[in-house]
Amino acid sequence: MAAKKLHESFSKSLIEEVHRWACLKQTGVSLRYMMEFGSLPTNRNLLISAQFLHKELPIRIAHRAIELETLPYGLSEKPAILKVRDWYFDSFRDLRSFPEIKDTNDEIDFTQMIKMIKVRHNNVVPTMALGVQQLKKALNRKMDYTDLDEIHQFLDRFYMSRIGIRMLIGQHVALHDPNPPPDCVGYIHTKMSPVDVARSASEDARAICLREYGSAPDISIYGDRDFTFPYVPTHLHMMVFELVKNSLRAVQERFMDSDKVAPPIRIIVADGLEDVTIKVSDEGGGIPRSGLPKIFTYLYSTAKNPLDEHSDLGTADVATMAGYGYGLPISRLYARYFGGDLQIISMEGYGLREDEMMEVEDPVTVTEAIDKSNERSGSSGDCKGGIDELQRWGVEEVEALVSTVVIDVVVASLIHGAARPLKVSEGTRHCCYWKWWK
Repeated sequence: MAAKKLHESFSKSLIEEVHRWACLKQTGVSLRYMMEFGSLPTNRNLLISAQFLHKELPIRIAHRAIELETLPYGLSEKPAILKVRDWYFDSFRDLRSFPEIKDTNDEIDFTQMIKMIKVRHNNVVPTMALGVQQLKKALNRKMDYTDLDEIHQFLDRFYMSRIGIRMLIGQHVALHDPNPPPDCVGYIHTKMSPVDVARSASEDARAICLREYGSAPDISIYGDRDFTFPYVPTHLHMMVFELVKNSLRAVQERFMDSDKVAPPIRIIVADGLEDVTIKVSDEGGGIPRSGLPKIFTYLYSTAKNPLDEHSDLGTADVATMAGYGYGLPISRLYARYFGGDLQIISMEGYGLREDEMMEVEDPVTVTEAIDKSNERSGSSGDCKGGIDELQRWGVEEVEALVSTVVIDVVVASLIHGAARPLKVSEGTRHCCYWKWWK
């Protein structure tokens, strides 16, 4: 059943309230603040956290709800987008109808409520991807989808905001765990081993490859397991999982009918004096140069469009993930959420490199990138380079970012004016880089 028009589903007063809250400024939260505040999850701190979320979450949700109503090219009218819009309006109504939080009992009830909101939005990504595919099917198939800048910029803002909302809710909920894992402060692992996270994500990706093809290339991981730093393991897991999954698919399909043994996927975790680099490489054949501008768009995928295979998928409740083309752009947003980036260099006929870079003076001082679409006054930060790209989306300034430049096989990190080049090995397909100042 097609979703109803907005005025048919929600009252006029609620719609007007959403518009008012969408004009309010969002508040950025740094990883350091989350760690320090969450290190002592007393009843008082949990109460303060709940009171902050009670005011902050409606602002963030209102921004997205209004944007979902005003998308170009008819995207707002697609059934899947209307469904997501209703989820955001429902969540805004739940938050605004919750009374003022005054004591621990109120805080516990509020925590249960935002847990339900988080569950409600679990399928936002595949449902939004379905809506984008519905738009793609309706558009001229010969259209150059890279020209749809408004759609791509909206989706970048939308998914970045979703990452922030789920981070805030998840962090608050996790602080209620009476027996948290060692060295964990809510969602944040203060001594996260990137090697362990890469191994876990790789095993998950390889399991999917085995299920899909019946076999899978090996994965070799190099790095010091004892090296750790503070970060959000679920974010790193998602990035590595998506990139390794792409590598596995490329290699498997290239060597599936060959007598040669498929070469392994290689993951290297390098602990430098000033930064940390994670590199994922494969020999999956690369991407033609003409295809490179499309890989970070939400309207492009090398897999077959699920809507071409399932004509009734447009109105189904279950959204299919394969072929929607959201993996790389959303992985880049996860990298950029706390100041990173993802870049790709292809070597057609041999392989392609995915470069994911996280460069910050201190990883815990970086403020999350949040939507700033309603504030046109500009950034108060002093950083340039990567900041300009974030501001192009209309997102909050990120503290302590530094510029990054990728030129052929050299990645130059411009740190306080001093370039520190990082050599990139030749003959690879995917290279992902996460860089942190230590």
